[in-house]
Amino acid sequence: MTTIAREPFRFVTQVVQIELTGLKARTVAELLEHLRVVPPSVIHQHTHRFVSDHQFLSPEPPNDFAYWVTDILGERRLGEQLAAVDIVRFRSIETLRTAIIDILERYLSGASTVRPAPEGTEFHLMKAVTFVLPTPYEAATLEAFVHCLKKVSIHSLYHHMFEARLRLEREQNDFSAWFARSLGETDLAKAVAMLDPYTQTMEGLRRRVARLVEQRLREPSR
Repeated sequence: MTTIAREPFRFVTQVVQIELTGLKARTVAELLEHLRVVPPSVIHQHTHRFVSDHQFLSPEPPNDFAYWVTDILGERRLGEQLAAVDIVRFRSIETLRTAIIDILERYLSGASTVRPAPEGTEFHLMKAVTFVLPTPYEAATLEAFVHCLKKVSIHSLYHHMFEARLRLEREQNDFSAWFARSLGETDLAKAVAMLDPYTQTMEGLRRRVARLVEQRLREPSR
């Protein structure tokens, strides 16, 4: 028997506008001072840009801070430390900000000189302004959910899997929260929550989520 959700899942999508903040850094010290005060959207842009930029490939996740420090300033050891920050384990942008700041502070405390970037290669801080829009897709059952999931854009998928948990600081991605709260599908919710969205393309992630839901649909009702 098909289970009807207490509340339907309403898919939304998002449009992201990238804006310059007007802030730039020539040194690690200047970068540190900016990172202390910029809005969370700046931290998100420079640590998660790769997710939306690479829709069809799964490269090693780049980090704008690590790239600039390594390739422009030539500070390879510091660059390696910044690149090693595991963004998967952070539950909020603020805790991620703190981790990056700690690395920069430790570096500066032991640095005898601070190397400036050549003119024209300064780090320009940008922010992502997100606009959330409705879609025509709505689901009240798992069958309808997987049908909609295969239709929505990757921007919708990104919003529900990434934005909800990290930028909006919710405990779970939107899909897992709906499975558990509206359908009582706690095992399915846990399985989707355990997926690592950072190590695969958005299309690959879509297929993984759809496969988990379809596997559940083939199982006996509980």
